[in-house]
Amino acid sequence: THAPWRTGPTTNPALLTPLNKGAPRLAAPWMISPSSVALICLLRYGQLLEQSRHSWVNTTTLITGCTNAAGLVVVGNFQVDHAKSLHYVGTGVAFSAGLLFVCLHCALCYHGATAPQDLAMAYLRIVLAAIAFVTLILSAVFFMHESSQLQHGAALCEWVFVIDILIFYGTFSYEFGAVSSETLVAALQSAPGRAAKSSGSSRTSTHLTCAPESVAMI
Repeated sequence: THAPWRTGPTTNPALLTPLNKGAPRLAAPWMISPSSVALICLLRYGQLLEQSRHSWVNTTTLITGCTNAAGLVVVGNFQVDHAKSLHYVGTGVAFSAGLLFVCLHCALCYHGATAPQDLAMAYLRIVLAAIAFVTLILSAVFFMHESSQLQHGAALCEWVFVIDILIFYGTFSYEFGAVSSETLVAALQSAPGRAAKSSGSSRTSTHLTCAPESVAMI
């Protein structure tokens, strides 16, 4: 039989006891998290833009972070008791996007380290990302089995994964001490617009530089 926190309502009184005692459920903690996750991702994206780190990795990190937040919205609004399929789809999207987010951010943090403290933070995040990867794989493997003990193990792995990701987000306090009012502005501005403006300015400068030579030739 499935673990009670997986299958939802059941007619077996023995299996109802864990639910009444508050068995592990991942939906409740996520109810207030999506907006916080999206804001953290946006601030970090803007902070990296302020550091002139315009790259596809930074953009992809923002996309995966927002996808993670969207998955959390689905998890929080479609409980496993009433909409199991949607709940599991949201969980899959949130967990996979969250894992990709932390992995990409490890790469950004490691390659952007300029001080020993930055490098130490990069190593810490790599360890957290490795723990998240292992626990997510174990959770998926255990979840595919019908054994109640393995289902319970899958739930425990999910909780370890969630706590690990929350700790990872908490490490951003190291960089967020330098957040200013311009950080959010930088994040909300269009990167392609800035690039086009910069390119246009360059062309104008080249044109002005060549103008005296053209006049001399005439």
